Amino acid sequence: MKTLVIAEKPDMGRTIAAVIEPKAKNNRSYLEGERYIITWAIGHLLGLAEPDAYDEKYKRWNFGDLPILPDQFKIVPNPRTKDQLKTISELAKRCDAIVNACDAAREGQYIFALIQQQLKLTQPVKRLWISDLTSESIAKGFAELYDASEFENLTMAARARSEADWLIGMNATRAFTTKHRELLSVGRVQTPVLALIYDRQKEIENFDSLTYYEIKAEFEQDARKYTGSWQGDRLTDGEKAAAIAEKVRGKEGRITEYEVKETKEYPYKLYDLTLLQREANAKFGYSAKKTLDIAQALYERHKVISYPRTSSNYVTEQNIDGMHKVLHMLKSSSYKELAEGGRPSLVHVGNKAVCNPTRVEDHHAILPTLRRPGTLSKEEQNVYDLVIRRFLSHFYPAAEYKQHTVLTEVEGETFKTNVKELLSLGWKVCLPGDDGAKSASGRGKKKDEEEETEDLVSEPFQIDKERPVQCTGAEAKEKATQPPKHYTEGTLLKAMESAGKQLENEELREAMKDAGLGTPATRAATIERLKNVGYITMQGKKITVTQKGRTAVELIRRAGVELLTSPEMTGQWERRLYQISKGEAAREKFMDNVRRFTISIIEKVRTQQKADASMFGTEEADKGGRRGGSRSGTGGGKTARSRTDERRTAAAKAAADGKPPAAGLQPLAPCPREGCGGQLIEGRKGYGCTHYKQGCGFVIWKEFSGKKISSAMLNALLTKGQTQLLSFKRDGGEVKGRIVLADRNTGKLTLEQADSTVASSNS
Repeated sequence: MKTLVIAEKPDMGRTIAAVIEPKAKNNRSYLEGERYIITWAIGHLLGLAEPDAYDEKYKRWNFGDLPILPDQFKIVPNPRTKDQLKTISELAKRCDAIVNACDAAREGQYIFALIQQQLKLTQPVKRLWISDLTSESIAKGFAELYDASEFENLTMAARARSEADWLIGMNATRAFTTKHRELLSVGRVQTPVLALIYDRQKEIENFDSLTYYEIKAEFEQDARKYTGSWQGDRLTDGEKAAAIAEKVRGKEGRITEYEVKETKEYPYKLYDLTLLQREANAKFGYSAKKTLDIAQALYERHKVISYPRTSSNYVTEQNIDGMHKVLHMLKSSSYKELAEGGRPSLVHVGNKAVCNPTRVEDHHAILPTLRRPGTLSKEEQNVYDLVIRRFLSHFYPAAEYKQHTVLTEVEGETFKTNVKELLSLGWKVCLPGDDGAKSASGRGKKKDEEEETEDLVSEPFQIDKERPVQCTGAEAKEKATQPPKHYTEGTLLKAMESAGKQLENEELREAMKDAGLGTPATRAATIERLKNVGYITMQGKKITVTQKGRTAVELIRRAGVELLTSPEMTGQWERRLYQISKGEAAREKFMDNVRRFTISIIEKVRTQQKADASMFGTEEADKGGRRGGSRSGTGGGKTARSRTDERRTAAAKAAADGKPPAAGLQPLAPCPREGCGGQLIEGRKGYGCTHYKQGCGFVIWKEFSGKKISSAMLNALLTKGQTQLLSFKRDGGEVKGRIVLADRNTGKLTLEQADSTVASSNS
C-alpha cells in the first residue's frame, strides 16, 4: 500500500509531489505516484459547528438560552469543500500510512487534526516540518520526518484556542446583541484590540495642548557653524523666551563642555511577520492582511522566501550555510552590487544578532530562498525587496559615527548641540536610495518636539573648545505639545505584539512576544474583522473608532466584564496557549477558566440596562450612505433613486413581516451593505434589514428560481457569496448551478449554471 501525503493547499501539494513523486499521475484533486499519493486540504475543510447543531432552539437568538457550553464540541464540514474531504477519505482507504504536510504551525496542525478526527483515520502518521518550499527543504524534510506524537501538545493548544474563541465569541456576541438589540460582535482577541484603539482615540480627544517656547541659537567659530537649543525648564512665557533670544543674539560665547565619542549602529533584526507587516505599512501603506497575502504568495507560489507566519527574528546554526549560498546566488541577480559587497564572514554561528537558536520556536526569521524570482507584481517585488535588503544588511559591518555633544554658554544662558558625524555607512548601503541618503547626510530624523534634536553630517565636525564662538542669531519659536498619534496598522501590530504595553526596550518586548494579542498569523485577520463589523474605519493610514465601536467598548466595560477588553489579560491567555503547546500547562484547566469566564459574562450582561438605539450611530451611517449614492437615471426609465426606494419598500415589508416576538430581537446575521450596521431578520416572504427605516433596501426573498432560500443557504450567501451546487428543473431537463449574491447592497441574486451564467434576478 501507499503513503497518503496531506498538504494544506493545492499549490503546496503539487510542489511537494514534484520532489517526492516527479512522475506522479495528475488527477484533478490529487497526484499519485509509485509510493505516495499527494492530496490537500483547501484551508479549513472542517470547523466547529454552530450552536443549532447542539439544539434546534439555538437557531433563534434568545438571552434566556445562554450560556451555550457544549460538553464535547462538534465539527462540521465546510459545504464548499466537502468534495475534497470525500476525496481524502477515499484515498486514505488505499493507504497504510499518512504524512501530515500541512503548514508547520499551530493552525496547520489543527487543520490536519480535524480531518483525522472527522474521517476517523487510524493509520500511523508522520509529520513534515519545513520552513520553505524549495526542493532541497522538501527532500530533506521527507528524509527526516517526525513522529506525529511529538506534536500532540501543539494540537491540544490549537483545539483550546479554537474552542475558547467559540465559547466567548458565540456567548458574548449573543448576550450583548440580544440585550441591546444591535448586532455587537465580541471576541477573545478582537475586543481587546478594539479597546486599544478606543483608548488611544479617547487620549487624543481629551488631550489638552500646552503652548511652550523653544529657543534656538546659531553659533560660528571660523568657518564652522552649528545650532544649539536653550537648556532650562520649559518656557511657557513668550516674552521671557523672546528676551533670552534678544539677550544672547550677537554676543560672544564660550564652550563649557565638548564631548566626542564613537558609536556604532548595527543592522536591524531579520524580519518576523509582524515586523515585515509594520515596515510594509510604513513604507507602502499596505494593510496587515495585504502584506500577509503577498508574503504568502512569495512563499507558496513563487517559493522565493521562507515560511512567513513566523514570530522569530533569528535563525539556527543549520541556516547559516544556506544564508551563505543565498548571498552567492544574489551575486548574479539585480542585487549583484550589494551582494558582492557583503562579507560572508560576518554571518556565523557566533553572531547572536543573527543566530540565536533559543529565540527560534517553530520557524526561523523570514529569509530569501535559493529560488530566483520569476515575474513578480510590483507589490510582490516591494515586499521581496524589503526581505532581500534586510537579509543582505547582516553581511555588512556596523555603521560608524562620531557623536559630538557641545554645551555653549552665552550671557549666562546654556545651549546644547548634538551632532552625529558619519564615519562609515556600513550596512546602511543596503537601505533603498532615499532611506540610505537620509541616513548618510542632511538633517537627522525629526523627533518629538520635546526630545533633543541632532544634526546628522557626513563631513568632519570639529570645534576648538578653548576658543570663543559668536552667537550670530537666536530665535524663540512657539511650539505646542502634541497628542498621541492615531494608530496605523503598523503601530497597532506593534501594540498587539506586546499586549498593548508601550515597550521601547527590545528585550522586554521580545519577552512579551508569547503573551501578545493573537499570533503573527491571526493579527491581520483580527484587524480586518474589526473593519468588517463596522467598529473601525481607515482615514488614510489612520485607524479611527466608529460610534458603534465606541459604544461596544463602553457597554462591555459598564457590564463589569473589563477582562474582555483587557489586552494584558488576553495576552496572558495567549501565553497560556503557548505553554500548552510546549507541554508546560494543562489544556483542561485553561478551558475550565474560559467556561467560568463565559458564565460570568452572561450573568453580568443579564443585569445591564438596555442601551438606547441612538448610541450606535447607525442612522448617521445610513444618511452618509444615501448621500454617497448615485442619483443618475439608467435604462428602463427608472432613476437609481426610484429603484432604491422600491428596494426599501420591499425590505420594509420583509422586515415588518418578521417583527421579532416579545422575547427579543433574533438577528440572523449582520446586513452586508457596507456601513449599514443593521441586522437581517426573517419575515414571511424574505430576509430583510432592520434599518429599512433609515434607508437600507437590502432584502433576499425566500424563493428564487424555484428554490426555497433556507437559513443555511442565507448564511452561505452572506459568508461565501454563493450556495453549494444545486439542481434546478428546466424545460430541457435538470441543470446544476449555484445561487450567487450578485449585489451586497441590494440582495440581488443570480443563478450561475455549471457551464454558463443565467442572469435571473429578484429585483
